[in-house]
Amino acid sequence: MTATHEIPAEALETLSPLNKACIERLRTHQPEEIDLFVHLHNPSGYDSSGYPSARLAAVLVLLYEKAGDLRVLLTTRSKSLRSHPGQVAFPGGKVDTTDKDVFETAYREAHEETGFPRHYPHAYTVCTLRPYISSAKLFVTPVVALLTEPSILETLVPCPGEVDRIFSHPLPAVLDPHLASKENLAEKGSPDWIYEEDYYNFSDIVLPWLDHKTYRMHRFRSTAFAIKGLTSDILIATASIAYDRQPSFERWAPGQLRTFAPILPILESQGNIQDAPSGISTPVPKVELGIQSTAETTIVSADK
Repeated sequence: MTATHEIPAEALETLSPLNKACIERLRTHQPEEIDLFVHLHNPSGYDSSGYPSARLAAVLVLLYEKAGDLRVLLTTRSKSLRSHPGQVAFPGGKVDTTDKDVFETAYREAHEETGFPRHYPHAYTVCTLRPYISSAKLFVTPVVALLTEPSILETLVPCPGEVDRIFSHPLPAVLDPHLASKENLAEKGSPDWIYEEDYYNFSDIVLPWLDHKTYRMHRFRSTAFAIKGLTSDILIATASIAYDRQPSFERWAPGQLRTFAPILPILESQGNIQDAPSGISTPVPKVELGIQSTAETTIVSADK
């Protein structure tokens, strides 16, 4: 069983009753047990699952309350980056050999990318979600945290060459996309939202690298670029746990893998796994069902 994280009562009292209940559900959430980090510094270079440590990563899902809603901190990747330039992401990246656990990775990367203090006294770790597998075959662990003094966000500065923009998105709009209508969204028809739908779009994608399993790519309109792929799936899982309900749209493609357990054997069957690039994921060939294929990030989502 995963240990729960304690959050001081005075910190929780800063939240509305609804948002306090959301954080409590997240805090007591028990993800699927995948022990990727016990042997993180194993001299063999492999974790306890036999997966190379160089392919372990973490992201920070930083939540805070504003105007009665929980919001989540997001970034857009620098347009100068080799992988996924301009796309929306959580602060995060690959585990460093000096990181003692995924929590240190997530907070370190957030500091490096946005200037968020590594040991800020008003930021509280809430939980982790089960790992996600990126198309670059990185195991990505989301670390969910609560920020009770959002004024610190005004001091954040994007890291040149890594991050172009820091912004936020309302968590309730992940389950009910029309709730984003109150936001100053990217212009419809612009490069940031090329789809016909007003707030939400999806397509089903066949993943050749995952035994040709089907994956549903969710896309949300935001104030920046479309939120999609790895980021959208982690947001859906976070919101579903927090609000204790499923989204207003169909979350899964027919036959989509919904748990993490079947993924590792598929990867192991593919033989030697090469080192991963520095980004969270990179595009790979795929087939989209019903629309023309594009070079987008694909990941396999894990159920809550």
